[in-house]
Amino acid sequence: MPLPAHLSKEAIMEKAEAMKDEKIGTEKRSIIFLLGKILGNIVDWFEVSTLSIGTAAMTAILIANVIARSFFQSIYFVEEIAEFLIIFVTFVGTSYAARKARHIRMAAFLDLMPEKYEKIFIFCISAVSAVVMIIMGYHALTYTLLVKKLNQSTSALRLPYWYFLVITPVGFFLAGIQYIRTFLKNIVEKEVWLSPDKQSEYEEVEY
Repeated sequence: MPLPAHLSKEAIMEKAEAMKDEKIGTEKRSIIFLLGKILGNIVDWFEVSTLSIGTAAMTAILIANVIARSFFQSIYFVEEIAEFLIIFVTFVGTSYAARKARHIRMAAFLDLMPEKYEKIFIFCISAVSAVVMIIMGYHALTYTLLVKKLNQSTSALRLPYWYFLVITPVGFFLAGIQYIRTFLKNIVEKEVWLSPDKQSEYEEVEY
């Protein structure tokens, strides 16, 4: 941007410094945005991949066990693996659902609100949900550490039982992070966002 000729030398230097600071600030925001996008893509890949593989594996081993039980005998460790996969898919899915706005919500109630009131409700829901998820994550972590300390193991595979539980606090904390991201997204953006990745489908109703 060209500087006006009538400005003094000091004013020109101050203006140039301000422009430089603005440029640096813009570059920093761009870098933060890029890093956030890369991190989001990594998390998305991890969640989608593990949910797909976990669900497919659980289906396959349960079908295999039904066939084995019908013609031969049950596979003794299938129930433990299925239990682990159910826990894993559930708590990874908790984070995924929070990021994609797939959790149960009062959609019909929110859709009837004006946009500004809908945003206020999203702020409240995101804040409360983030706090609840973090508290649940803390208690899940405490319980997992207790089980590890007690050195409990599974009956069939003789694996430490805390292996089965370690995903529980991770899922809660990741879900809490997604709700925090939703809260911040609605601060930064003018539109209403139900989650970091999903914008509200609010439409103004005409009477």
